[in-house]
Amino acid sequence: MSSVSVNTSSHSGARLNRPCSVLFVCLGNICRSPTAHGVFEYKLKQQGLESQVTVDSAGTSDFHIGGPPDQRSTLAAKKRGYDLSQLRARQACYEDFNRFDYILAMDESNLHDLKDIAPDNSRATLRLFLDFSEGEALREVPDPYYGGAGGFDRVLDLIERASEGLLKEIRQKYGS
Repeated sequence: MSSVSVNTSSHSGARLNRPCSVLFVCLGNICRSPTAHGVFEYKLKQQGLESQVTVDSAGTSDFHIGGPPDQRSTLAAKKRGYDLSQLRARQACYEDFNRFDYILAMDESNLHDLKDIAPDNSRATLRLFLDFSEGEALREVPDPYYGGAGGFDRVLDLIERASEGLLKEIRQKYGS
C-alpha cells in the first residue's frame, strides 16, 4: 500500500471518527485501479484526510505483479496532476477482505471474481466503483488497455467523479 505524506496544516480540521480503508480492483492492476488509487489519494490530500484513509489497488489476475502502471495511464494521469509512478501491481488476496472497509471493482467481471474469493466473514463492502458516481449512466469503468489515448482520458473523467462520491460517503459514514 502506498502512503501519501504532505503538510496538512491548512486542513487541520479535517477529521474522521475512525480510519477507513479502500482497495480499488481491476483485472491486471495497471490501468484502471492504479488510476483510481492515484486520483483518490490526491483528493484525500486536498481534504487533509490522507493520514486517515488507507488506499491501495490490486488486480484479480496475476498478469502484471510487481510491474508499474501502463505508461498510457501514467501519462494521462500526469497531465492532470496525478502521480502513479510509485505504484506497483499486485493481486487481490484473501486477507484484503478483512483489511479494507471498501473493495471497489471497476467492472462486473472483477466484482464477480472478488465475490468468488471473499470469505463469509468479510468486513469489506464489495461494490462497483461507479456506484459512487452521481448521475452516471455507466456502471463499469471501461478498460482502456486495447484502445487509444482517449480511453485513458475517459477513464480519468469517470474516476474523478466517482472519487468525489466515494469521498462524500466516507465523510458521511466515518466523519464527525
